[in-house]
Amino acid sequence: MPERRTVALVTLGCARNEVDSEELAGRLAADGWDLVQDAAEADVAVVNTCGFVEAAKKDSVDALLEANDLKDHGRTQAVVAVGCMAERYGKELAEALPEADGVLGFDDYASISDRLQTILAGGVHASHTPRDRRKLLPISPAERQREGHGVALPGHGDGTAAPRTAVLEAADPEAADPVAAAPADLPDGLAPASGPRPPLRVRLGRSPVASVKLASGCDRRCSFCAIPTFRGSFISRRPSDVLNETRWLAEQGVKEIMLVSENNTSYGKDLGDIRLLESLLPELAAVDGLERIRVSYLQPAEMRPGLIDVLTGTDKVAPYFDLSFQHSAPDVLRAMRRFGDTDRFLGLLESIRAKAPQAGVRSNFIVGFPGETEADLAELERFLTEARLDAIGVFGYSDEEGTEAVTYEDKHPADLVAERLARVSLLAEELSAQRAEERLGETLSVLVESVDTEDGVLGRAAHQAPETDGLVRLTVSDSHGLKPGRMVEAKAVASEGVDLVAEPLADEEAGT
Repeated sequence: MPERRTVALVTLGCARNEVDSEELAGRLAADGWDLVQDAAEADVAVVNTCGFVEAAKKDSVDALLEANDLKDHGRTQAVVAVGCMAERYGKELAEALPEADGVLGFDDYASISDRLQTILAGGVHASHTPRDRRKLLPISPAERQREGHGVALPGHGDGTAAPRTAVLEAADPEAADPVAAAPADLPDGLAPASGPRPPLRVRLGRSPVASVKLASGCDRRCSFCAIPTFRGSFISRRPSDVLNETRWLAEQGVKEIMLVSENNTSYGKDLGDIRLLESLLPELAAVDGLERIRVSYLQPAEMRPGLIDVLTGTDKVAPYFDLSFQHSAPDVLRAMRRFGDTDRFLGLLESIRAKAPQAGVRSNFIVGFPGETEADLAELERFLTEARLDAIGVFGYSDEEGTEAVTYEDKHPADLVAERLARVSLLAEELSAQRAEERLGETLSVLVESVDTEDGVLGRAAHQAPETDGLVRLTVSDSHGLKPGRMVEAKAVASEGVDLVAEPLADEEAGT
């Protein structure tokens, strides 16, 4: 029997990229590739890049160069770039980074196995010429679904894939290799599919949390953002596909799912029901085995009372609001092609907390935007001071090629942008720490994510999303049998910046 081909996926960027990587893993495993965690042990290292901002692009290039170094002293024979940066720059990236043996766009995902085999055999797959993916679909959202989108939608697990008759079994949770892949003899690692179509996905880790794509693309035209040009117009996944994938993840031991897309508040508009998320969430909450559902990427201008009601009043749905404010001064927001102002945003937060006083809220902000005045910055500081946000991300403006803001006048010098970034970042750090202190005494539902001798028992409460919003450390003398995936009721007793220290309630200590 010939030696099996091995592949490692290195993922950078957001949770949407993580979903895309697990879909690529599913495609490759179904075609006979062995998935390995360490790129040094792989024939091909596939780097799923991020192309959002300069820092992310640099991280992506560094990861590609690091993987390329493995070719000198490891098993690795080829390094391939996929993801947003590869899609956005195509041939330009291939020419600028000859260390990458291939640069594949989204349209290559359905044939990822063939592409990698060609590259591994020494062949050349021509890098694509980037194009504005918004132009691939009708302007009307309803027509996109009616006519069939016919374009690659990473992470949707459907569309251009070959018919699937099998699904990879879950890996042994006690196995040493955290990659949930097929065993060495692929036919024995496949189980006949029955019932709904299985997801085209393989889990690449054992976290009790997994993301599920609700949609792809964005129809908004924020002047600072290039994402719609390379991710395309907004396309919702069918509710049945979201439900099936969620059930499959629950069967793999996932306890929390996070719904991701470029804009979850638009879900369903192309399916004829802008309120589809409100009806989908209770169905997801009813999936056996799940403990929590979290919704990310919400647009303040598209929030509606019914959605707030469902997010704050549905069992197992976290009252969590990842609201993309970006700024609060009206003149800056209009220049960003966005809506709202300080008082409207504060009113939105008031309406949320009237329904769920303990609701978690996070947001990102851009400072130093072209034309931003000192008065605008002061208005943003007023909003931050009054908003009581749990987590705050602050970024300094920089030109992003292909965006409208590149053409704006009244741009600030880099040192002024850096000064404003430092000023607002310090304020944000202080305010988020204060918000954590406000939570002392609250009873938290903490999902345990890791247990080890050095860090102790760590998890997250309902107001904390993975990677971005802080952690909860449980005060236990030993693990008391706690394992990742266990939901623990605990009382917040101390804060450490945005992180909390919580004491399990008496019945939890007793193991009941």
